[in-house]
Amino acid sequence: MHGRSPRGGGFSNDHGDRGDGMGPGGPGGRGRGGPGERAERVFGRGDLPLIVLALIEISPRHGYEIIKAIEERCGGAYAPSPGAVYPTLTLLEEQDQVTSSDSGNGKKRYTITEQGSAYLLENRAQVDGILARLDMFARMQARRALPERVHQAMHTLKHALLLNKSNWNDAEAERVSALLEQAANAIADGQPTE
Repeated sequence: MHGRSPRGGGFSNDHGDRGDGMGPGGPGGRGRGGPGERAERVFGRGDLPLIVLALIEISPRHGYEIIKAIEERCGGAYAPSPGAVYPTLTLLEEQDQVTSSDSGNGKKRYTITEQGSAYLLENRAQVDGILARLDMFARMQARRALPERVHQAMHTLKHALLLNKSNWNDAEAERVSALLEQAANAIADGQPTE
């Protein structure tokens, strides 16, 4: 039996999954942040069904197109997994909020129903809030992105350290540590190295 979550905005099922990719198994998406970056920062409880429904309202879509649209909305920094999106589409279909049709290539194309449109209208403030959060997330990720030149310099440094395997004596370790600490402090302080 499927139904709305107690909060009213999301969906739940008998397995305890929340329908938004954030169930007991952890994040359902492939966030591109660093270690510890979790998808909960992108979607809250019940957000994924609403954003999926809102995207389908704009135009009928395949599941893959929904994943790509969310990824684009997040500035490429996050995309929900198929394991989160396709069960959400199934829930929406079971609740008569979307219908699906075979688009001829074995893929289902989803279209919003009158019931789905009415549900979105009832929850328009929440949908607008989700979209605003996705926009903020995309802007935040864009600010965090390192320029390609800096990214390449980091890789060069890593390789230089890995290639220096045979020269690690106490004096060399001290010299390299001092250089790295000096560079780190200069970067953090925004000052040029000498």
